[in-house]
Amino acid sequence: MDFQQELAQAIAAAASLSPQEARQALEVPPDSTMGDYAFPCFRLAKTWRKAPQMIASELAEKIAVPDFVQKVEVKGAYLNFFLDAGVFAREVLEAVEQAGLQYGSSTEGAGKTIVIDYSSPNIAKPFHVGHLRSTVIGNALYHIFQALGYHAIGINHLGDWGTQFGKLIVAYQKWGSKEAVEEKGITELMRLYVKFHEQAEQTPELEDEARAWFKKMQDGDEEALTLWKWFYDISMKEFERVYGMLHVTFDHYTGESFYNDKMDAVVQELKDKGLLVESNGALIVDLSEDNMPPCLILRSDGGTLYATRDITAAIYRKKTYHFDKCIYLTALDQNLHFAQWFKVIEKMGYDWAKDLVHVPFGLVSLDSGKLSTRKGHVVLMEDLLHQSVEETRKIIAEKNPDLPDKETVARQVGIGAVIFNDLYNSRVKDVVFSWERMLNFEGETGPYVQYTNARANSILRKAGETAQPVDYRLLSDAASFDVCKALAAFPEKVHEAAEKYEPSVVSRSLMDIAQKFNKFYHDNPILNQSDEIKYARLAVVRAVTVVLTRGLGLLGIEAPEQM
Repeated sequence: MDFQQELAQAIAAAASLSPQEARQALEVPPDSTMGDYAFPCFRLAKTWRKAPQMIASELAEKIAVPDFVQKVEVKGAYLNFFLDAGVFAREVLEAVEQAGLQYGSSTEGAGKTIVIDYSSPNIAKPFHVGHLRSTVIGNALYHIFQALGYHAIGINHLGDWGTQFGKLIVAYQKWGSKEAVEEKGITELMRLYVKFHEQAEQTPELEDEARAWFKKMQDGDEEALTLWKWFYDISMKEFERVYGMLHVTFDHYTGESFYNDKMDAVVQELKDKGLLVESNGALIVDLSEDNMPPCLILRSDGGTLYATRDITAAIYRKKTYHFDKCIYLTALDQNLHFAQWFKVIEKMGYDWAKDLVHVPFGLVSLDSGKLSTRKGHVVLMEDLLHQSVEETRKIIAEKNPDLPDKETVARQVGIGAVIFNDLYNSRVKDVVFSWERMLNFEGETGPYVQYTNARANSILRKAGETAQPVDYRLLSDAASFDVCKALAAFPEKVHEAAEKYEPSVVSRSLMDIAQKFNKFYHDNPILNQSDEIKYARLAVVRAVTVVLTRGLGLLGIEAPEQM
């Protein structure tokens, strides 16, 4: 049952509002002693021509409350509703039991397609911790939109084209060797990339050489493309290994190079529509009337740019996938770039420009400063994941050395800790990477949520009984009621996470459930109680394992049953 909707309809009938208006006005009081839901009457003062306090009193007399409402109280200008805990528990726990691991799913996105462009690391550069955010936020949104019935299409728009490859070719020819690249792989490519930038500071003409080599790539030069493909294959092996550790998959790996043979038509279309202007030999779209710098489409040497490839990719995706929305997950500092080329799409006359969404996020930094591949100041993603698993392995050895399948659990918890740490705070906030915070098994962390789920599973194993008839009236205590309220809120949180492109809404919902369950577990003995009380409390435990497992899965995190 959607309690808020049922209550909103009752309020709407009494207050002459639409159910939607009533629902939007409903609040959850900060203190449960003030009720479970509250309706503020200020907005009715103008139409009713009465003081809000008087309106609240009249509504209390007039409203026909649903049977799950135990009492209604007037508190100043607020109408406060107190739910019947037993009826509420029955509705919530039966809904979880019936839905199982599909709890929180809906059909709101049925028939709609959403394209999600995420991760997108640069070929020939190591997959470092700076790539983590786009990867795990995008993966979580992919699962969340799928849960809501959307046809989600995950695309890894690899940075596999551009001047950086010209730089790498120059560096390889001047300072590299085939043997070193084959032996050390992406580590050697990284060394060459850093070396190029160090040398270019002293010898700026190296930049011209790099641009010339990239132009050769664009023109189909065999030597240039052979080196490029070699660098590409080396990089993909590492990327796929890291994605495997994170359990992240994509429907398509269509990087920038995929659009090479599709850009000429788009440039011609821009010309035909009178949007291209020459500027110092380059071709631009003037955006001055939109208070933005010009969008550069072709360099003076005819080379393409990020915007050229992004515009081409968007047109291709619309024609191929017929998306209802296409979202792009990149760092906050790319806001202007996306605003510019979104505007170009609009100026081309495509009304679906409004369906392009940039979903920005803050940066990850080390305690010692911002990450930079140019200077080699990075933490490799694979090293980070291995270290997290190793730290978890040590904690298991200390706290539960007899745990079955320790290696699997260490991997699930160690990698889950990294993902949850990233997804727990608002995506637009910058993240300073901290081992201590991430692997704290008692703080607001992934391991805490996973451990709560394992504890609940342990209780069920010890109980041994299958589901028995439940007297839900025995779940009227505050701790039981609080867990049920947190479980009831979960489906709405999944919807909110999609609406705001914000996986932290789900993370925080899981933390709320875990914290309230642990208080319930502390306050309510389970296994040594009478059968009636035991069965009722086990129903809560079962529901918690289902929702925590489901929620962690949406975030791309595994839920071990033992820890």
